[in-house]
Parts: sequence; C-alpha cells; structure tokens
Amino acid sequence: MSAPDGLKRTMGLPSAVAAACGLVVASTTLVSLGQGFGLGGGGFIWAMVLALVINLFVAFTYAELSGIVPKAGSIDHYTMPALGRFLAMMAVISGYVIVTIFAGSAEASVPGLVLNQFFPGIPPMVTATVLVLILTYINLRGVEIYAWVQLTLTVIMMATLVIMGVVGLVGGGPATPVPAGGGFNPMGMAVLSLTALGFWLFVGVEYVTPMAEEIKNPGKIIPMAMIVALGVIMLAMILFGYASIRFVPLETLAGSAAPHVDAAQAIMGAPGAAWMGIVTVLAAASTVNTLLAALPRLLYGMAEKGQAPALFGRLHAQYKTPTWGTAFIALCILVPIWIGITDLQTVLTYIMAGAFAWFVSYIIAHLNVIVLRMKYPNVHRPFKTPLFPLPQILGIVSMVYVMINIFPDPAVKAAIYQYALIFLGLAAVVSAVWVGVVQKQPLFKPVPLEDVMGEQEKAEAVGG
Repeated sequence: MSAPDGLKRTMGLPSAVAAACGLVVASTTLVSLGQGFGLGGGGFIWAMVLALVINLFVAFTYAELSGIVPKAGSIDHYTMPALGRFLAMMAVISGYVIVTIFAGSAEASVPGLVLNQFFPGIPPMVTATVLVLILTYINLRGVEIYAWVQLTLTVIMMATLVIMGVVGLVGGGPATPVPAGGGFNPMGMAVLSLTALGFWLFVGVEYVTPMAEEIKNPGKIIPMAMIVALGVIMLAMILFGYASIRFVPLETLAGSAAPHVDAAQAIMGAPGAAWMGIVTVLAAASTVNTLLAALPRLLYGMAEKGQAPALFGRLHAQYKTPTWGTAFIALCILVPIWIGITDLQTVLTYIMAGAFAWFVSYIIAHLNVIVLRMKYPNVHRPFKTPLFPLPQILGIVSMVYVMINIFPDPAVKAAIYQYALIFLGLAAVVSAVWVGVVQKQPLFKPVPLEDVMGEQEKAEAVGG
C-alpha cells in the first residue's frame, strides 16, 4: 500500500517493462546496433549474447537489491547499508546524474536535428527545449500519464524494429538483397571485442528500480520486468540487425552516422526511411521520458534519508509527483543544450565518458549484493540471485573488461578516460563534502539496514 502522503502504487507489469526498455531503446542505441552489425556482420550476435549475459547479471543484482529495499532511492538506499554514505552518493552521481547531463541532453537534441532537415527554419535547440518541457509536464501530472506515454512509445519502437526486421528477412519489401561480403562472421573470434558496443543495446534496464514505490508488488514485478525487457530487446535487435545486413553493405553500416535509417530505406524505400526517422524521434523521447520519471524518484528517496537537499523530497499535493526533482532533472538535460556542448562532433565522447562512470555504479551494485548477503544472510529477499555469488563476480570482471575496451580508437579512448576521470573526481568531491561537511557523517560507515527500510519492509524482513 502507498503512504497517504507518499508516492502511489499504480504501475503493473506492462508499464514496468516499458520503463525498463525506456532508456535502452534510444536513438544512440539504434546507431550502435547498425554499426555493430556493420563491423561484425552476422557474427555480431555472439557479442550481443555475451553483452546480454552481462546485463542479466546487472538485472539479477538490482532485482535482489530492490527486493530488500523497494524504495525510490534505488542505488543510494542499496549502498548505504553495504558500503556507506560516500559510495552511495558516488554511485548516484556517477551512474545517474552524469548520464542524465550528457546522454539525456544528447538524446533530447536528436529530434531537433532530425526535424531541422525537413524544416530548416526551426532551430534544433528550440525543438529540443519544447520536447523536454512537454515531457516534464507529462511527468509532473502523475505516474499514470507517464506510464501510458512510455508504454505507447515502447510498443511503437519495438513493433517497428520487429516489422521491418521480418519484412527484410522474408523479402516482402521492394529492395534487393546485397551480396554477402566476408561471410557470416568476417572478424572471427575478434568479434567478441565488440562486446562493449553490444553492451549499449541493453544498458539501463535497472532504471525501473527507482519506480519501486509506484509499482504494485515490486518484489515480483521488478525482476520480471527487467528480464522480460532484455528478452524483448534482444529479439527485436536481432531481427532488425539481420535484415539490415541483408540489404546494406557492411562497410556502409559501419561508417554511417544513421545506419538504422539507411537500413530502413534499403528495406522499405523512402517510406521506410521516413518511418524510421519518426521512430528515432520517439526513441529520443522515450529516453528523456524515462530520465524525467526515474531520476526525480531517486532524488526523492535520497532526500528522505538526508542524502540530497530536502527540496527534492517534496511531492505535488494533487499528483504526488516529485516536483522539484523533476524540474532539476529537466534543467540538467536542457542546460547542456542551451550552452551548445551537445555538438555532434563531441557528444559521443561525452556519452561514453558518462557511461564509463555508469559502470562504476554497476560495480558498486554488485559489491552491495555480496556485502549484504554476508551481513544480513536472513533478511527477506523476494528475489535471490541464481548461483550467487558467481553472477556478481563475473559481473564485476565484465564491467572492468568493458571499461578497458570502451572504444577501439586509441585517441578517442584517451579522451573518454580523461573526461571520465574528471566526472568521477567531481562526483567524489561533491559526495565527500555533502556527507562529511553537510551531513557530518562518517564517509564509509555502513548505515543499519533497518534505518534504510520502510516500516512494511521491516515487518517483511522480520517475518522472512
């Protein structure tokens, strides 16, 4: 049950699956899919399978943690009882705030750049700003409206990929298949080096966990939502990816800035390109919509525990939405657009650097599961990681591998590492100052689990 003055539990499994898919199926993800198949041909599926397994480890970890503490604070609430307040804040800033500033602003810019090709008189900045403001209004009006919009966007995007994939594979469109170059797997075993690229096709399913206080029976629905989302994404990506290499030369896909649009045009002609252009805009809207829904809830949960300014803990009197948190996240997305740092030449480096920091939060999450299993072996866990602690150990090793192989070009990789260290350094300074100076709390002393749980979770833990 929801607290009278708190968030309302109204989301079921379909809405939770849509939330889990929301950040994953982004415009940048569609680019990664095309470039991955362009580089690896059909063999890219092996990198996809490995990336899927790594993200299943992430899903298992977040499913177990969210079952123990089904609170809006998500990774912050999971880390405090395991590793202390400092790393809890680090996980939030590195894994969520940084990603919002750079990846969120990049995604919000895409619709403006696309529409500017058809309507040159409308500046991309204006389109991006209007989009963010519309989605901000939707999220302020309540989680029910957010869920409906997100479910609609997700169904449209997934259906598009599946339909175009099927049309391309069965030969129902107007295009003629191109001769296969290099065979099924031109890279051989080296195709596994594309695992880092394949990782982007699935990353972000855990963004459903900050919605825990608005999901009915989160202990069961959240794990199911993440696993179903990964399966749906894998199916849609495989269908569209194989259709793409059937009609577009590998080198064209690998070198294109919009390989998914090229593939859609090759499969279904000009109508297909226009359709995929619209879907690209919707994919960007889905990502921004998910950020505006999930992150204010995370800040709301942190504010309840003093980990963020109390302003973020205020809810709208009628709609029970975190008003100030939503406004703050909207500004985090808009400011980089307004000052022009989301230039197409540099945005990839910013996104990858933000993602590097994101992986740090994944490592912290895996460590949380291991530590909490040792410290609280008898606490009630609606979901337990299969074969514990193997998924967590392999998950940490996999994260390190992906971070080392963040990008194939040495110069770009060096720039990514440079920005990532700057981001993480700033996150460490902010976290240390807030915990040590503002809160006047020890940085690494764990918080008792019962202090993080709500009353219902305490009762279930005792009963478990």
